[in-house]
Amino acid sequence: MSDPRPTIAAIATAIVPQQGSVGIVRLSGDDALAIARTLFQAPGHQVWESHRILYGAIRHPDSGQVIDEALLLIMLAPRSFTREDVVELHCHGGIAVVQQVLQLCLAQGARLAEPGEFTLRAFLNGRLDLTQAESIADLVGARSPQAAQTALAGLQGKLAAPIRQLRGTCLEILAEIEARIDFEEDLPPLDEAKIQAQLAAALETVQQLLATADRGELLRTGLKVAIVGRPNVGKSSLLNAWSRSDRAIVTSLPGTTRDVVESQLIVGGIPVQVLDTAGIRDTQDQVEQIGVARSRHAAQQADLVLLTIDAQSGWTAADELIYQQVQERPVILVVNKIDLVAADCLKTLPDLGAILQIVTTAAAHDQGIEGLEAAILATVQHHNLHAANLDFAINQRQGATLIRAQMALQQVQETLAAQLPLDFWSIDLRTAIQELGTITGEAVTESVLDQIFSRFCIGK
Repeated sequence: MSDPRPTIAAIATAIVPQQGSVGIVRLSGDDALAIARTLFQAPGHQVWESHRILYGAIRHPDSGQVIDEALLLIMLAPRSFTREDVVELHCHGGIAVVQQVLQLCLAQGARLAEPGEFTLRAFLNGRLDLTQAESIADLVGARSPQAAQTALAGLQGKLAAPIRQLRGTCLEILAEIEARIDFEEDLPPLDEAKIQAQLAAALETVQQLLATADRGELLRTGLKVAIVGRPNVGKSSLLNAWSRSDRAIVTSLPGTTRDVVESQLIVGGIPVQVLDTAGIRDTQDQVEQIGVARSRHAAQQADLVLLTIDAQSGWTAADELIYQQVQERPVILVVNKIDLVAADCLKTLPDLGAILQIVTTAAAHDQGIEGLEAAILATVQHHNLHAANLDFAINQRQGATLIRAQMALQQVQETLAAQLPLDFWSIDLRTAIQELGTITGEAVTESVLDQIFSRFCIGK
């Protein structure tokens, strides 16, 4: 390590008023244990040693006033998350006590940690590579079990392994080339066929990694689905049946829904934000007009539109008008109230080539929801969001960097095919090696680190 870094402190748990049972204040750095000894009084003959939990009280160092009854967890370097001395004060949850304890730590010389600074120190001290550090942020923000598993795979190094292998291949080729540049007369001719095969295999691996980007983005950000349609076709009933709650008010009066109602669901492991919108129609009601405008905006911003119609009315001119407004988005047609009509009613629907799926539901009776979810997953697959078979997924930064590495490797192939001098080969190989190193952190700039860790929460 370089110069000693100041001891940092932060609240490491979410603090929810009147709800949190435990609040943790974490310190990391050379003075972490000394600060803990100043503030924490452990009765009896408890031993202050690494990886031991002590029971006691947190006291104000000047007045001796007891701030909280707490536990102290000690993790000394290098056997800690940051590979520095780390202590955690486990207090009773809530805002007042935890904030007091944090302020006492700061008064004893600690500095308030910046967003992601604990994880940044773990990276700088060699505890994690950059893909693992980013996976921690993904794990904290995971919105579904599948998203958490994907992040955990990255934390376990499953993404870093193929990247390092790719970089090793590039370094091996570069070494062969530079050896020929310096000692051409003393070495056998370069095996160009072998290098071509190595480059082809490397590019195939890059393509496989890039194929995980869409799925990774889907798991991280989720799918935004808008339920649109005429008033009183059962959009709110559909949302309530789907979410198994009374999120939206349902009446027989058209125009009941005046604003966009949201619900968060998980479909096939994918986080889904469902938007129940106001019925789209011409109206003189000023409030309803605002709701209709918001409905149109929600449909335009959605990843997927559920165009809902009334099976009793069939396809109407008003449905056609709404369809014209949303057809640029992926559309699933939901024929609701199917329990009130004959089974062959779908034969009267017009030919809508842009409609991806047609689903029948009886939302008032909780029927057809499984078919709707299956249609959504089929639509997601149709758009190649499940193209990759890997258990990890790259993020946006990693994808952009991989694309630059891919372009550099393709340029090496073109240089080789054109029989250009070896010096030209090495230029693009060095670019590919640099880009791959940026993904794992083996070759990364301070500005990139600032950009990555600024998105972390404080205390992580």
